[in-house]
Amino acid sequence: MAGTVHFESRGRIAVITVDHAPVNALGRDVRAGLVEAIERFESDAAEIAVIHGAGRLFIGGADISEFGKPPQEPSLPDVVNRIEACTKPVVAAIHGAALGGGLEVALGAHYRVVVPGASLGLPETKLGVIPGAGGTQRAPRLAGVEATLDMVTTGTPVSAARAVEMGLADKLGQGEALEAGLAYAEELLAQGAGPRPVRAMDAPAHDAALFEAGRSALQKKLRGEVAPLAALDAVEATTKLSFDEGLAEERRQFMKMMETPQRAGLIHAFFIERKVAKLPEIEGVAPRGFSQIGVIGGGTMGAGIATASLLRGLSVTLAERDDDAAARARATIEKNLAAAVKRGKLSEDKRDAILSDALSCVTGYDALSGADVIIEAVFESMDVKKEVFRELDRVAKPGAVLATNTSYLDIDEIAQATSRPADVIGLHFFSPAHVMKLLEVVVAKETAPEVTATAFALGKKLGKVSVRAGVCDGFIGNRILAHYRAAADAMILDGASPYQIDRALREFGFPMGPYQVGDLAGLDIGYMTRQRKADQRHEKDRYPGWADTLYEMGRLGQKTGRGYYIYDEESPRGRPDPEVEEIIAREREKQGVTPRDFTDAEIVERYMAAMVNESARVVEEGIAQRPLDVDVTLLYGYGFPRHRGGPMHHADSEGLATIRDRIRRYAEEDDHFWKVAPLLDRLANENSTFASLNG
Repeated sequence: MAGTVHFESRGRIAVITVDHAPVNALGRDVRAGLVEAIERFESDAAEIAVIHGAGRLFIGGADISEFGKPPQEPSLPDVVNRIEACTKPVVAAIHGAALGGGLEVALGAHYRVVVPGASLGLPETKLGVIPGAGGTQRAPRLAGVEATLDMVTTGTPVSAARAVEMGLADKLGQGEALEAGLAYAEELLAQGAGPRPVRAMDAPAHDAALFEAGRSALQKKLRGEVAPLAALDAVEATTKLSFDEGLAEERRQFMKMMETPQRAGLIHAFFIERKVAKLPEIEGVAPRGFSQIGVIGGGTMGAGIATASLLRGLSVTLAERDDDAAARARATIEKNLAAAVKRGKLSEDKRDAILSDALSCVTGYDALSGADVIIEAVFESMDVKKEVFRELDRVAKPGAVLATNTSYLDIDEIAQATSRPADVIGLHFFSPAHVMKLLEVVVAKETAPEVTATAFALGKKLGKVSVRAGVCDGFIGNRILAHYRAAADAMILDGASPYQIDRALREFGFPMGPYQVGDLAGLDIGYMTRQRKADQRHEKDRYPGWADTLYEMGRLGQKTGRGYYIYDEESPRGRPDPEVEEIIAREREKQGVTPRDFTDAEIVERYMAAMVNESARVVEEGIAQRPLDVDVTLLYGYGFPRHRGGPMHHADSEGLATIRDRIRRYAEEDDHFWKVAPLLDRLANENSTFASLNG
């Protein structure tokens, strides 16, 4: 028997243990071992078998490293079918997680017992595929069509209790999973229960309206993703076809999804999230300890950082300038925690304990003297931040990490305001900080390796996806954003409307277009950035004067009810404003521009070319150490469509020479903005890819 699956006969009960650390993934050895164990069980004197997982979970799912490689026998569908065809009853005892292929193995068993804390799910659509070993055919027979559709189209797992409630599992056990499995097996033996294959159960009723409504909702929501729709089609097949025909249709859809570029993009996103924090500079470097977090500034960002820390079990002291500001900060944090309670992320008792024991909102800096990490989140002004860091240098204990949440400013300069620049680092959170997953860890020239290691450890503690960035204006994300936003502004000046640009980019897969994002952030943010960088402006820069006009009119976006869009009771999400187009037309006339038409495809190509070109410069300069760092930043902080894998992966799939040649063509009309990045040019000439630089 394969060494990753063990068989043990305990009298009337056989125990089959999947033991393949760390997550019992269903690689070839595990699959072969399960088949061998079932065959051994059939010839053994034992009357019932219990399958369980060693370690922290049941079976985590397919071995993703096998995706895209030649298949190896036995296939997972064959394994599940073999378990289901066993002539003696088989129980799956589930703890931790049974996800994807892991749940499909459990569905091949005849009975399922789960213990508290377990989660069961079919998350394949998050990787661009669908369940391919009977999940879409067996789950509806147990849990019904509606519940299954929710599971397979969203990829969201359900709890142990919910699994029992919906019929996906038979029993909620107690204690260890194997204990619960053995106890349930004894019950079944006492009842004289035999095999109960799911395939023999009645197919669920056909509800065409449910599928029609689900398909319509997905098409509106998914912005081009195909796997959830394929999963819905596979579930629908179980209401129309025989079980074996349904399995064949599921497998057809699965293989079709395996060939899509979206599968490659989602797999890329999956792997780079796990690789992004692996940095040679902190390998083997022990982080400093942290349990006490200091936050300076209680506005939206500071309160969000404090909330994120509190939700992860850290104590927070938040310093504000006066009592009123401290009280407002506390009220914001209380509101954030109340929202967490409402979403079921936090119990009321835990919330009350946090507010009474773990949070202190104070005035002045002296109360921060015991903090292990102090995060500044004050107004984006170099003078203000340097004054804050001079004060921190005075009050912070030796060895405390001093972090700035600046979005743009020179952290090397900020660090020089202290006598300990080795302790200074950038922690650029994204708003709302207790919700957004991205954290840019900005390593300054003198930042000590253990401070960098501490920043990554803190990011992990807070549940963030942390990306290392170097010091420049805007770091990775905002620097690239400034470039592709300038490309969008240039297209507006040349004749595109902000509404067409937003629509084209939503169709590409972004949740919002750049002008919707501008309205959400506030047009004052863009205005202040333009003012801050005014002395860097080149005479050939194509300036978006209409944006200054909107600011001067007091049209700041959603917070004032008007920006690029109008926001009111009739259109709470915004509707186009003809007056904006008139303002833009006047600006074109002022700058002597004759407008032309743009296709949606050209808008996307120019926007992406600008994004990729500046991304290449960011990598070449070492601001991002690897292309994958850019992909993670844009995926988690800027709404880049996950199924496209990130801008660097997307560029690889388009072909770097194709993008390089587009930029050369655009340069014929504007050779100031459109200059091919040397790295992009070199890789295109070598017929290479950005992925080749990921290591």
